[in-house]
Amino acid sequence: MSTLFIRTLIVYTLMFAVLRLMGKRQINEMQPFDLAVTLLIANLASIPMSEPAVPLFYGLVPIIGLFIVQRLVAHASLKSERIRRLVCGSPLMVIENGIVREDVMRSANYSLSDLTEQLRLKDVFSLAEVEYAILETNGSLSVLLKAEHQQPTNGDLKLQAGSARPDIMLIADGRIDEKALTDAGIESEKLEKLLKEKGISGVKDCLFAMMDQSGTLFIQTKRDKIERGGGARIVRAGGIKNAKR
Repeated sequence: MSTLFIRTLIVYTLMFAVLRLMGKRQINEMQPFDLAVTLLIANLASIPMSEPAVPLFYGLVPIIGLFIVQRLVAHASLKSERIRRLVCGSPLMVIENGIVREDVMRSANYSLSDLTEQLRLKDVFSLAEVEYAILETNGSLSVLLKAEHQQPTNGDLKLQAGSARPDIMLIADGRIDEKALTDAGIESEKLEKLLKEKGISGVKDCLFAMMDQSGTLFIQTKRDKIERGGGARIVRAGGIKNAKR
C-alpha cells in the first residue's frame, strides 16, 4: 500500500510540474494540439497509479516525451506562421459587416444554434446587434457589436453612430502582413518611415503595429530592444490619412 502511495505521489508531482510548464491556460482556452497532449498525459499518468505491476519508469518516460514534443511544437509555432496555422488553424470570421457567413460556418461545421449560444454567453441576444464575430482557434467567439449597440450606446447619448471595425494588425512579431497593409490602404514604405520616426530601426524590431478604425497606429517594440534602451514600450502614431475607414 505504501508503495502505491509513493508511486501516486511521484506521478502527481510530475504531472503538476509538466502542466505548469505547459502554460497557465484553462482547458477551454487551449489550442487543439495542447488539449490533445494534456488528455494523453492524463491518461498515461493513470496507468502507473492504478496498476502496480507496470514499472513506474514506463509511465514517466512517455509523459516526459509528450511534454518535450509539446514544447518543441509550441516553439516552432512561435517562429513560423505556417507551422502555427498548421497546428492551431486560423480564426474564422463567421459574421462580417453584420452578415452571417454561411460558407465559413459550413466549413467549420458550426451551426446557427452554436453561434447564437456563443453570443448569449457574451450577453448578446440578437444577431442584428453584431457587426463582426470571429471564431477563434480554441473554439471561443470574439464579438464586436455595431456602434449603436456598444456600451454606453451612442443611441442613449444621442450621438451619430459610425461604422465599427476591428483594429488591423499590420505587423506581428517582426513580420509585415501584406494582406493587412492592402486592407488598410497603406504602403510598406510609409509604415517603415513611421516606425523610424518613433525610434524603431526596422520591422524586425517591432513586436506589433496595429491600426484602429480612425487610422491611429499603435506600435510596440520587442522586449529585447526595450531592455537595450530601444525606446518606449508602446507608442502612438498620428492618424494615417490614406488609411481606409
